[in-house]
Amino acid sequence: MDNKVTAAELLELLIEKVETNNVKDSVHKIKIMTAIDVIKEMIR
Repeated sequence: MDNKVTAAELLELLIEKVETNNVKDSVHKIKIMTAIDVIKEMIR
């Protein structure tokens, strides 16, 4: 199985999850938002 995703693609997927509120709970949402911030800092 070869599931390679670029950082930009991952960022898009995570942003979509937050925007559509497709998360388990508020803690999970905050973790995803933190991941988004970290990825943005790394690729920009």
